[in-house]
Amino acid sequence: MEKVLFLTHSEADGALSKSAMEALGAAVELRQSLSAPLSVGIFGAQVKPALDSISNCGAQRFIGVAGEAFGHVRYATDAAACEALVRASEATIVIAAPSSRSSRVAAGVCRRVGGCVDTHVTGIAVASDSVTVTRWFYRQRIEGSLTRSVRPWILLLDPGAHSPWAGTAGSVTPEMLDVPIPDTFCRTTVKGIITPPADQQTIRPDASLLFVAGAGWTKKQKDGQTHVPEAETIILDFLKKSKASLGGSKSLVDLSGENEAALRFMSHLNQVGQTGASPRHPKGLSTCCHGEEPHTVGWRFIGERRAINLDPNCGWARGKADVLYVADAFEVMAKVNALLGEK
Repeated sequence: MEKVLFLTHSEADGALSKSAMEALGAAVELRQSLSAPLSVGIFGAQVKPALDSISNCGAQRFIGVAGEAFGHVRYATDAAACEALVRASEATIVIAAPSSRSSRVAAGVCRRVGGCVDTHVTGIAVASDSVTVTRWFYRQRIEGSLTRSVRPWILLLDPGAHSPWAGTAGSVTPEMLDVPIPDTFCRTTVKGIITPPADQQTIRPDASLLFVAGAGWTKKQKDGQTHVPEAETIILDFLKKSKASLGGSKSLVDLSGENEAALRFMSHLNQVGQTGASPRHPKGLSTCCHGEEPHTVGWRFIGERRAINLDPNCGWARGKADVLYVADAFEVMAKVNALLGEK
């Protein structure tokens, strides 16, 4: 008989992230499909608020590992906590959110408990008491289905692949595990966290809109001159006012390595498609992009696609965009910024 464990860590404020709630939703659904017992395992500096917030999820056991040592991002302590939770729950299937902490230790924990691990899972199905998962390969260009007999089986569910668990909070008395932490586990120390100001942050995974800039922003415009500084001002002004997330085509992010004028705030971390990210946003707006297939592959999970391009025959016009504005992106975005400024 299968036993399901939802495994995650609490955030700095003791709450759970959105991706963790999505993984919990998948774990609850799997428990119902298998008629299997569900356990919840959470580690962090404090876990009681997180456990209370999901106390009505239908789990039979709530297990926690708490302490100051587990509040910091550290491989040794995170792996020890996860190993203890997996062993205590006696789970055969472990579902976790793909946070940086979970992703870093998943393979090591799998090795310690003698199991196997699969990442980038996008779906979990049950047929004849057999669990099958779907996941992406080769930068989300190939989708495959697989099942395994090795247990425990650790699954890292991609963000946005499942609806988050929605339920009321309550109160629960968790089983707290005592995980010994020798001094050798704490050789890595966290001195502090440095984050950019909100106005300088361009990658926002939870934003409702993805704004993608193409290489056209850096090319010669209708007056025969380039206007890169003006392009930077327009784009940053839009991101500041709309709180959108910024993406870039491969042709644009590669310009910095080709000794050509490039947007200073654009890096390969912003790349969408063609070995870049495949983001999940409700809406997407592509500007000065050719709409080439490798780029639009990265848009596969965007709900509504819109594009601005002067060329009515560009790739976006051939069935890749829901709405195509045949116009000058400089003029359109300047007008949009003016309208946003009036609000």
